Amino acid sequence: MAISKQLKAKLVKEFGGNEKNTGKTEVQIAILSAEIKSLTQHLINNHKDYTSKRGLYTKVSQRKSLLSYLKNVDIERYREIIKKLEIRG
Repeated sequence: MAISKQLKAKLVKEFGGNEKNTGKTEVQIAILSAEIKSLTQHLINNHKDYTSKRGLYTKVSQRKSLLSYLKNVDIERYREIIKKLEIRG
């Protein structure tokens, strides 16, 4: 399920520094994380929605790729985003 424009704008401002910086890796990871949470809630209620499940797997894979890129480029920014979003244990 899609996230609202207000939530997306809030995430962009929080992780990007200003409302126009949508290309920053941290912003993309934060938006994907919000979409993953939304889709997970949807799939709890609609467990036979296989199309949404495929979309969830795609978003998880994309977030994983962005996280591995960030880990290779700047480990401190990677650790910070992991801590802020509480993605991994």
